[in-house]
Amino acid sequence: MASLPTPPAQPDDDTDAYVGLASDAADRQARSRGWDTVRAVPPGTFLTMEFRHGRINFQVEDGTVTRCWVG
Repeated sequence: MASLPTPPAQPDDDTDAYVGLASDAADRQARSRGWDTVRAVPPGTFLTMEFRHGRINFQVEDGTVTRCWVG
């Protein structure tokens, strides 16, 4: 039986630290900390549920991050 692949490492980051930041500042901070993909979406956006290593997601309302999660 083949071994399971090892997922790539992703930044060890506190997602709560992004809440309250301006969208552009959060984007710059996430990229500087090594996130491969930064996605900002408005509240209520339909998203697929696939998990992607190296991706951080921001829910942005009126230019401010109101929620943040990984994957």
